[in-house]
Amino acid sequence: MQIAKQLALFLENRPGTLARVCDALAAENINIFAISSSDTVDHIVVRMIVSDPARALFVFEEHGTLVVEDDVLMIAGDNKPGSLAKLAHKLAGAKINIEYAYCATLPEAKRGLLVLRVSDVKKAMKVLNS
Repeated sequence: MQIAKQLALFLENRPGTLARVCDALAAENINIFAISSSDTVDHIVVRMIVSDPARALFVFEEHGTLVVEDDVLMIAGDNKPGSLAKLAHKLAGAKINIEYAYCATLPEAKRGLLVLRVSDVKKAMKVLNS
């Protein structure tokens, strides 16, 4: 488990937008570790954790993209029923809100990656490490 910098990009919701974002990162040899998106009628919010967030932030701003940085928890965890429930209960018991989450795991994988945006990242680290 670690605290990671997440970049949230506010983009036009049009064909090719994500491709151009990925091209810009690839050109700078920046790897995407986690990605999530949510859309509205006219824009999309792409949240990502990348190998070099400072460089990526510069690249996006250089292209005129609105970007917001946040600290999130990146957790490698067991891929079994109840894993997320256990984490959520620990955080709730400490009065830490989960503002949003995203994850991915192959069905046959023993472990997966979970990203949590919580109300207090440092306190959450302490609670989940205890």
